[in-house]
Amino acid sequence: MLFRLTPCKIPPDRLKQPNCLIHKRKIVLQGSLFQRIKRLTGKAVGDFNLIEEGDRIAVGVSGGKDSYTLLHVLDALRRRAPIKYELVAVNVDSGFPGFRKEVVEKHLADHGFEYRVESTNCYEIIEEKRKPGTSYCSFCARLRRGVLYTLADELGCNKIALGHHLDDFIETLLLNQFYVGSLKAMSPKLAADNGRHTVIRPLVYVEEGEIIRFSREQQFPIVCCACPVCGEVDQKRQRMKGLIRELATENRHLKKSMLTALGNVQPRHLLDKNLTDFDLGLP
Repeated sequence: MLFRLTPCKIPPDRLKQPNCLIHKRKIVLQGSLFQRIKRLTGKAVGDFNLIEEGDRIAVGVSGGKDSYTLLHVLDALRRRAPIKYELVAVNVDSGFPGFRKEVVEKHLADHGFEYRVESTNCYEIIEEKRKPGTSYCSFCARLRRGVLYTLADELGCNKIALGHHLDDFIETLLLNQFYVGSLKAMSPKLAADNGRHTVIRPLVYVEEGEIIRFSREQQFPIVCCACPVCGEVDQKRQRMKGLIRELATENRHLKKSMLTALGNVQPRHLLDKNLTDFDLGLP
């Protein structure tokens, strides 16, 4: 829908915007929003050294707005990058009845991506092992992450790209502060627990609202994971979203300021004894 394109030869008077590109029989508008997302993603790649020469990157594609955006933007950057790297789209089917993996697979195939759709029995394991009253999501996420690491090994990928965006970073910061008692968010680049892969989050500078608008523009075929709680609201995270939204009415730079704070840590002004020696030898 976005890439492997040739310049559009359709007369401008037939289009709503003149900067049109065409792929096969599909007309695509590549506007300022896409350019902004691509620029912010490229900046994150440079700032945190997310992608290097020869990388082979497994891009987690769930079928949601964030992962579709990530895949297409990384592909666009790849075509103009001064280094060579490869992308493999990876979808993990957790086995929940009703998951429409064929929709995701068709999108990946239609756009010429190398991809792997992996069917698993995560649903059966969750139903068997999950304790009553506990969340599907956290258990499922751990299982899916394990599958993703295994697939990365099988596909020869040294990095795994995930679609977490700016809002995810700052909401997680607040969630950990308010409910866990930890000053922790996410990292744009993190060594995986298995020691063999690096997890990267190139959309760290992109706000969720921009991804929502872009996804609607491109009409990505969004699919739900089909788990029993799919679509239910995460009340705690929604409260964080609401708090940020309310404060942002007074300060439109709030989100960027919060994200900047994650890169401007001053340990000696915190209470962590592992970071600061408070025995100053003074009376």
